[in-house]
Amino acid sequence: MSTKVSQNQEDQEIDLALISKKVNHFFQRIDTSIFRAIQFFIRNWILAAVLILLGFLAGWYFDANRESYDNKIIVAPNFGSVDYLYAKIDLIDAKIASGDTVFLKNIVGISKPKIISKIEIKPISDAFKFVEDKEQNFDLIKLMAEDGDINKVLVDNVTSKNYTFHTISFISKELVDDKEVIEPLLKYLNNSEYFSSIQKIGFKNLEQQIAQNDTIIAQIDHVLKGFSSTVKNTGRNDKLVYYNENTQLNDIIKTKQYLVIEQGKNRLKLVSSDKTIKDINATLNIKNTKSVFGKLKFILPVLFILIFVFIYLFKAFYKKQFQKSL
Repeated sequence: MSTKVSQNQEDQEIDLALISKKVNHFFQRIDTSIFRAIQFFIRNWILAAVLILLGFLAGWYFDANRESYDNKIIVAPNFGSVDYLYAKIDLIDAKIASGDTVFLKNIVGISKPKIISKIEIKPISDAFKFVEDKEQNFDLIKLMAEDGDINKVLVDNVTSKNYTFHTISFISKELVDDKEVIEPLLKYLNNSEYFSSIQKIGFKNLEQQIAQNDTIIAQIDHVLKGFSSTVKNTGRNDKLVYYNENTQLNDIIKTKQYLVIEQGKNRLKLVSSDKTIKDINATLNIKNTKSVFGKLKFILPVLFILIFVFIYLFKAFYKKQFQKSL
């Protein structure tokens, strides 16, 4: 029994010694590799410095001539024009991708179509606004969420296209201003005979609704004023109780409250209903620092050095294998 135990201990010591030897050998190889790399750059420091300088100058040149800017326009499509708006933006993006500058210049009206490289539209998620005072929208979200994730439902096309605001984003190669891109783009989006007719009728209907509601509110105020005068002129408490318990009077007060709230919403709608595609805000010329834009002056020197090292290692590998084949 003791012989087996001592043998196991000896085996464990041998294993530990072997592992320790392999670990030391691994670190020695790393040290050797680092030393050889240092020697390589010392021997070739002039060429490495030239490559770094060339890479920096080339990167600086490309950064200066490949600037990119993000531009965003927040719009509100009115009168059921959401699908129309998305189709128009998709058409413009397809024309940009195909290089159809004639369409972009003559039809859309962009004076420098080549500076636009991409355009897209996305909804601004606002679930609370979507379900506000719209019980059917809330029921729709609940129904769609029964078989899936609520977050996916909120960004689904069926839901998201019905949000109030949407963002049109496009990338430009130069600085742009309103007159060059924004104004002609919005003019093109609003250039629809059908939706222009709908907009005029809808705007007029909204004005009439506001005027009618103001008339009704004035009539309700007249009724309430008459009631108040009646209460003041009577000294009978039982008559006052009777009026307080009058359900018709309560309905009149509730109707006025509803109309006042409705008038506030209608006046807000009136502000954004003067156009089919109403522009809310535009943020232009945000310099794009994503990806490699503006970073080539740092990337190219590293890339040139890596290519140089790769060529050196490849030549050394080829030379070694060639000598073996002799």
